[in-house]
Amino acid sequence: MARTGLAGAVRVARWADAALGPGRNGATTDGKATLSDATTQGAAAALGLSSAQVRADWDTARLAGLIEVHGDSARPGWRLRAWDRDDSAVLRGWVALFDAWSLASPEPADQEPAAVAEVVSAMPQILSFLQLSAGPVPVEQLLDLLQQRVIELRTERCEVSYGPGPAGSAAAAKTLGPAPGAAAGDTPLAPLLPLLDWALEALASVGALTYGDGHGTLTPLGSWAVWVKLEQICVAAQSPAGNIEQSAEDMLRGCAQLRPNAARAEYRAWLAARPVGSAVTELLGAARGEDALLRGLAFEALRVVGAPAEPDVHAVVDEPALRPYALLWLAEHDGIDPEDAHEVLTREEATWLWVDTAAAVSDHGETEMLVRHLEAAVQPTVPALLDEVRAVGHPRTVQVLVALAAAHPDPALAKAVRRAAFQVHTGG
Repeated sequence: MARTGLAGAVRVARWADAALGPGRNGATTDGKATLSDATTQGAAAALGLSSAQVRADWDTARLAGLIEVHGDSARPGWRLRAWDRDDSAVLRGWVALFDAWSLASPEPADQEPAAVAEVVSAMPQILSFLQLSAGPVPVEQLLDLLQQRVIELRTERCEVSYGPGPAGSAAAAKTLGPAPGAAAGDTPLAPLLPLLDWALEALASVGALTYGDGHGTLTPLGSWAVWVKLEQICVAAQSPAGNIEQSAEDMLRGCAQLRPNAARAEYRAWLAARPVGSAVTELLGAARGEDALLRGLAFEALRVVGAPAEPDVHAVVDEPALRPYALLWLAEHDGIDPEDAHEVLTREEATWLWVDTAAAVSDHGETEMLVRHLEAAVQPTVPALLDEVRAVGHPRTVQVLVALAAAHPDPALAKAVRRAAFQVHTGG
């Protein structure tokens, strides 16, 4: 259903990618990947569509993340690149469109912006009611629920008067219709009806529901999307360690002592409470810090994010501190067994990762763990490891070697490690 509903948007996005992309002969006179009049006419002629349909599909593609607009230029979104091979990209694209339903259709011109905002804020409750009803719901019932929710919103802002004076109640009745429990016909429901019509028609335009014959019904796709939203709220409410409101760095520190399953539950709760784009940016920011433990945990959290993090992870492959982690993440994302993913690293990258992990163990673990970490080195002997560790240039090399020398029970090996640390420190 999602693929079918977004087929037109994908077609226009792919045309724009092919006709307007860098290094290609553009179909427009402006030389930019933007929807100018010339671009619209070129797309309409190439695709056999009307200009209005091209513009509508272009807008849908933007809302679904198939096209990313930056200033006066546009480029394909990661969802378009992953469209044929990743069902989750399709579903996430449709959910992005669903989340932007209020932008899919123009709002009534004669309505106050504040009233429009109230209806948009009230619609999640309407959608939840439709999902629980699992069938057609009369518009009158939806209108009554909308009225009650708007009253609740105004009450929360202390805008509804409960005093004996007539002014507050008269204003509320004029705007909202009858109070909850009032008999039908006491006051007209019409004031909110145009906005409810607009909201239901906009949701119908994105494929979330059907609206006609005085009833609204969620489509299977709309019902699934609402269920996912409710599940995210429940996951966020069950944050096991209470770090949901923390920054990425503080959240990761809070997860450092948790078992893997508990940490993943915390990552899911933290991610459910914020937009995926900003969450990925924040996690990568934490990974760039000096704490090597947070670097590893950040990429564990990015594994929970999955496909939406792929473009951002690709973008950090050239950063030396993040490269080994990013390469492993991408390998696992492409389906390589985690136990074999290390094979994508060069010897130098694997050594850099060994030092970085040793730094995390040195800062946060026990000395026995640091000694056992020697077994994870790709080098067959300690002298070979020390030679390559000295050459890799990790900023924590000296501290790691000093800590390893202090922890190792073999005096001869500890002496060799201390000598290597001294040579790195002195530049020898």
